[in-house]
Amino acid sequence: MDGSELRALLEQHHAESFGWALSCCQRDRGEADVVLQTVYLKILQGRARFNGRASFKTWLFAVIRNTAMDERRRNVLRRLRLARYHRNRVPPAPMESPEDAAYRSEIQAAFRRALATLPRRQRETLQLVFAHDLSLAEAARVMGITIGSARRHYERGKRRLRERMRELEELP
Repeated sequence: MDGSELRALLEQHHAESFGWALSCCQRDRGEADVVLQTVYLKILQGRARFNGRASFKTWLFAVIRNTAMDERRRNVLRRLRLARYHRNRVPPAPMESPEDAAYRSEIQAAFRRALATLPRRQRETLQLVFAHDLSLAEAARVMGITIGSARRHYERGKRRLRERMRELEELP
């Protein structure tokens, strides 16, 4: 694949890629920007290469997920180092963006809370299938797990999500 084809595919999937990066970064827009820029650099510099064993979108989402996990590990190490020097310092609360404020309707907020209570793999499987329109097989490839494991996380995640939403409806 030449550079122009690669750029065209990256542009075609940019909006969905950013959405997946947000999901992988716990909705932190700054971190998602860094992750996506790092992914694009990896791809354009040839450090991440598309081998054709999966669809381009599936491969791209796997690169984003792996890069986000690496970034999260680096951030944890940075925070640990900073904590050692600033034991009593409390970091300022992140400011809510206008997009996030608009996103939060009562139902959506309840859904996000319920989704957040799910184990990570169940949550990621549901996000890949529903929010990013991937098949279970593609989601399994992105997550680096078997299709059987993806099916199990998918079914258990849907069941738990329904239970959590029912519990929220019963609250006054």
